[in-house]
Amino acid sequence: MKAVLNDIVIAEADPSDLIKIEGNWYFPPQSVNAELLQKSSTPYTCPWKGECQYFSLKSGDVLLQDRAWSYPTPYPTSFDRVGKDYSDYVAFWKEVQVVD
Repeated sequence: MKAVLNDIVIAEADPSDLIKIEGNWYFPPQSVNAELLQKSSTPYTCPWKGECQYFSLKSGDVLLQDRAWSYPTPYPTSFDRVGKDYSDYVAFWKEVQVVD
């Protein structure tokens, strides 16, 4: 599967390597083009997943604020709910299309 924004592939991985959490596809960290992400200082803590790291996406000369996120150190109790360790997996906001 691919995460695509304006015809640019941001992430690509085998579907079996992705994790779906609350309707969002999370891509393994090694499948994401890190050059297109810029860490954001926006704070958020999910009650059951833990502290979130937001990223802004570079799209040409435009920086799209907080369009991707991950959980670098999720709460260990969340692994049971998700079924797998998803540390550093990256999900994307709606402008990014996840396609086969």
